[in-house]
Amino acid sequence: MPNSSVLDVIVIGGGHAGIEAASAASRMGMRTALITMDRDTIGRLSCNPSIGGSAKGHLATEIDALGGVMARLADASGIQFKMLNTSKGAAVWSPRSQNDKDLYPRYAQSYLTTLSNLSVISQSVTSLIIKGDTVKGVITDSGIELFSTAVVLCSGTFLNGVMYTGLTATKGGRVDERPSEHVSDVLAAFGLERGRLKTGTPPRIDSRSVDLSLCTPHNGDDVPKPFSIHTKSVKNRLACWQTSTSTTTHDILRTGFDRSPMFTGAIRGVGPRYCPSIEDKIDRFADKETHPIVLEPEGLFTNSVYVNGFSTSLPADVQDQGLRSIPALRNASVIRYGYAVEYDFFFPYQLKPTLETKAIQGLFFAGQINGTSGYEEAASQGLIAGINAALLVRGEGPFTLQRSQAYIGVLIDDLVNKNTEEPYRIFTSLAEYRLLLRIDTAYDRLLPHGHALGLVPDSVKGHWERKRTMAEQLESWIDSQRCRPDQINDYLTEINEDSISESTPLRVIARRPVAKLRDLINTLDYPRRHLLVEHPDVVHNVETSVMYEGYIKKLEREAARFQDNEKKRIPDDFSYMTISSLSMEAREKLTRIRPGSLGQASRIPGVSATDVAVLALHLRS
Repeated sequence: MPNSSVLDVIVIGGGHAGIEAASAASRMGMRTALITMDRDTIGRLSCNPSIGGSAKGHLATEIDALGGVMARLADASGIQFKMLNTSKGAAVWSPRSQNDKDLYPRYAQSYLTTLSNLSVISQSVTSLIIKGDTVKGVITDSGIELFSTAVVLCSGTFLNGVMYTGLTATKGGRVDERPSEHVSDVLAAFGLERGRLKTGTPPRIDSRSVDLSLCTPHNGDDVPKPFSIHTKSVKNRLACWQTSTSTTTHDILRTGFDRSPMFTGAIRGVGPRYCPSIEDKIDRFADKETHPIVLEPEGLFTNSVYVNGFSTSLPADVQDQGLRSIPALRNASVIRYGYAVEYDFFFPYQLKPTLETKAIQGLFFAGQINGTSGYEEAASQGLIAGINAALLVRGEGPFTLQRSQAYIGVLIDDLVNKNTEEPYRIFTSLAEYRLLLRIDTAYDRLLPHGHALGLVPDSVKGHWERKRTMAEQLESWIDSQRCRPDQINDYLTEINEDSISESTPLRVIARRPVAKLRDLINTLDYPRRHLLVEHPDVVHNVETSVMYEGYIKKLEREAARFQDNEKKRIPDDFSYMTISSLSMEAREKLTRIRPGSLGQASRIPGVSATDVAVLALHLRS
């Protein structure tokens, strides 16, 4: 147990948000304590043992660029790697890994032991110490008082958590883990507005009971790519398998609807729209005859298989019958039945963009307590909250990211400006500047920030700078080259492109949809091509920049205008109710959320363009 009088930051919760918050704060020199009910559950992959996916992969890569740890843990524990959406534009390419559910937390726990400023405490927090409007520490279930300047609350699904399988309700935030039953009430008594949300998980079955001959294999990429700049290479070790439900499956599952906590009203919380339970899908899409099911192995040393697409809280007997109606699963042996968990969250409009609560100075929220779903969303918030907790202790200014800078910026901006009525999930469609926020630009956008914060070491910054130099040299060479017909027409004919009749800038040729920059480099004998053989990502980065150059420049101009409004600050005590020319809805929304800038005000639902113009006029005067 650390000396309570010398703690700077306390992090509550050992999930993905807690790991990033504790890591960031301790590496920034803060004397940090991570308090968790059970240190052996730190980093547990509670639901699907996977990292990344559409837009979520962007978050994981941005975390790595800022000096976080999720990407490295994913690479170390990954058993299958895929780059999604490669048939589409580069803006939506996104990495995903299937991970070993036992190795990921083991690596996470081992990593935390290497942090000299961090103590891990196996306790449950029952209350916060708050003096006036400032947090001063926490009280544990054994009556221990720990004092600190900042507290980061990363409670996951544990605040007043209740789990449901059929009509059987069990208190807990996860299987065999008790809930936190007091902290939520303390915060609500202080005036913070809370609600209830729901999430769920599917059954796990024994791989030896599956007939894989009736499934379609889902393999990883031929040349898998790691998430992290720290990782040299990764390997695909196991395949996933796809099958599907049928109308017979749906009819069986419907027989349990009268014992479903969702349909009987036992669960009041709203579930994730984009990851619904199987019973919700059957009910909402009654005309759909099948739903895809992907069987995903949970590790190298276990027979447990995650039945992706079959999230459910139906009674166990109905789950059994439904699973066995699928031909490949006719002999399925269930290791653990699916269940739903309902838990408290706090509406994130009550947060600053730093994730510090507006009502209680020094108290930060990160993860599902803010109404989000997903490991990557939680880890992103944990990293930003941990950084800002450390900066608060130092007495330095806040660190925030704009929508035009990162998906992390989009995530947090959406949370603090919009009222969360359902679990929030990141999507590429939410980012208006997504062409600027591509996976291949993450380190250019964010690594300098991570280095300035002390989270990215000099060696990694040097590695990135060498790659940037290679990219700049290649860009310069492209600008200097003109292609003669005798140099390039054979290649253009080979790829079914029109030949040229006169000398043409290489940049123009490179913009042709079928042309590949790596082929042009070889055709025109680029003098440094031997360096690029080991760094194909540099070629891809430059190729994408050339291909979308016009669109990128347009977005950069729009982003600059966006930044202008972000710089127009609104005082914390600004009185919106006195401005009669604002609509009443705008006055109420602005007073409730209290945006920090004109740009933030413009993104609040219910605040019209006219309202923004009126507000801008009053700010100038």
